[in-house]
Amino acid sequence: MIKSAWIVFRKELLDALRDRRTLFMVLLSSVAIGPLVLVLISTLVAGIEARAEARVVVVHGIEHAPTLRNYLERQTYTLRAAPPDYEQQLKDSKLADPVLVIAPDFEAVLARGEAPVVELVSSASNQRADRGAGALRRLLQGFNQEQATLRLALRGVAPAVLEALQVERRDLADPAMRAAQMATFVPFFVLMAVLYGALNAALDTTAGERERGSLEPLLMTPAPRAALVLGKWGAVASVGMLIAVLSCLSFLPGQWLLQSETLQAMFRFGPREAVLFVLLLLPLAGALSAVLMAIAIRCRSFKEAQANATVVVLGVSLLPLVALLNQEGSAPWHLWVPALAQVTLMDRVLKGQALAATDVALSVAVCALVAALAIGLVARTLRSAALK
Repeated sequence: MIKSAWIVFRKELLDALRDRRTLFMVLLSSVAIGPLVLVLISTLVAGIEARAEARVVVVHGIEHAPTLRNYLERQTYTLRAAPPDYEQQLKDSKLADPVLVIAPDFEAVLARGEAPVVELVSSASNQRADRGAGALRRLLQGFNQEQATLRLALRGVAPAVLEALQVERRDLADPAMRAAQMATFVPFFVLMAVLYGALNAALDTTAGERERGSLEPLLMTPAPRAALVLGKWGAVASVGMLIAVLSCLSFLPGQWLLQSETLQAMFRFGPREAVLFVLLLLPLAGALSAVLMAIAIRCRSFKEAQANATVVVLGVSLLPLVALLNQEGSAPWHLWVPALAQVTLMDRVLKGQALAATDVALSVAVCALVAALAIGLVARTLRSAALK
């Protein structure tokens, strides 16, 4: 039986690798998409950092507020006049900065000891301008604090009397845990890469052969059904494992393309993380391959198998959201659910935490059980008359 399974394994693996167009699309969509998203995020963050370093304030009516102008210039900000149609440009997302609108009576109201009103104009639909509104609001709060301090000093009142307590923040997160927040999307992408890597091979070796009429001659050979199923499953699992390895390794050179110095300093995904990711994903690749084959073997066409496999794709893609939306941390039952267990363990790897041998063994055992049940279902289906 082992010899027959090896022959089927080689045949199915060569068939999967021979379809170069499909293999290229799988590699492009599964392996390249992660680093591509990483580069896009880096470009976005680099743009935000560039605008922050430019220290530009777009103002309408700054000639009415020389005191405010003096404060902004002392904070090393450059003032730029707002365009006449700044409201329309903000709505159309053509203006990337919020606009500070100053009333003509700003200095007169300030001289009376009152609080002049300034407008901070932005648009929630303009994300670039909306992000800059927070920084500009904090800058104006600094102006308020400076004016309040000067007014108290003129009246002989120490500004410290207004502060009943001093708040000092202490962050318990180490650099590894803070860096893990920047790489939270990596487990999701490598997980989906494994799924899509095994998907096409699993459907083609079952429903595809059934549709082409090449499955019946294979069943007429003297090879045991178990050998046929193990050979096919081994080929599909090998393709999924290959995609897992390539997907994890693709993030290593992808970091060279980061344009943001902040991301370069915080994004930590080295060879250690890549190796651990691969080891955690290999059992899942085998389980997903078996489940996809069990679903596709009951379908009469490749198209029907694709429709039925959508349930697996949707389930695997939604499971990582459980760990993301759970604010109370990982629960023990997460390790009993395939895909969710791998995401939980990969998150621990990114945070620099040690992986307990019992947790890893539990996730491997669950994947092995799922794979065994699915393989048994495929073998049982091949023995039945449902294929006729």
